[in-house]
Amino acid sequence: MDQKIRRIHPAAFKAKVALEAIKEQRTIAELSSLYGVHPTQITKWKRQALDVLSTGFSEKQKQKEHDDRGLIQELYQQIGRLKVEVDFLKKRWASSGSRNNLSPHEIALHSNKTEHVLPKGIQAELMDISRSSLYYQPRLVKPGVLLIMNRIDEEYTAHPFYGSRRMAKERGINRKQARRLMGL
Repeated sequence: MDQKIRRIHPAAFKAKVALEAIKEQRTIAELSSLYGVHPTQITKWKRQALDVLSTGFSEKQKQKEHDDRGLIQELYQQIGRLKVEVDFLKKRWASSGSRNNLSPHEIALHSNKTEHVLPKGIQAELMDISRSSLYYQPRLVKPGVLLIMNRIDEEYTAHPFYGSRRMAKERGINRKQARRLMGL
């Protein structure tokens, strides 16, 4: 069986044939034999040309194109923002491993490095932490309290069965303080 190869007509040729069909000076059958195109194809091109012409003079079409341009611009902005956020998260997770290994102070230190890229509120949201934890500055432990904590640690290492009551008695501090320092 002999198969015909599909012909691809240029847009200028289609417009010329469609314009001839719209003028209606010749019949579709005459145009078909003249240009060597099937009559159904000529009818289809004629219908497309009429549709394009009718929408070309429409204000709604211009408004739709304007709205589409605005939507495209907005979508590009969203894509850009999301790309920055994804890059931020990739760098953050690559440098720190897992979020569970970091203290809020370490997270805050990391977020301060990238402050110029994303606002702190968005960084906190991406890292799933409260924004206030990004501003937290840990206080230094007073030397006297640190000395007591070291002594409690030594005593607890030697006698792990001592509770806060016995530890308070051994160190000469009140029980609430002993309990808090043992917890630290």
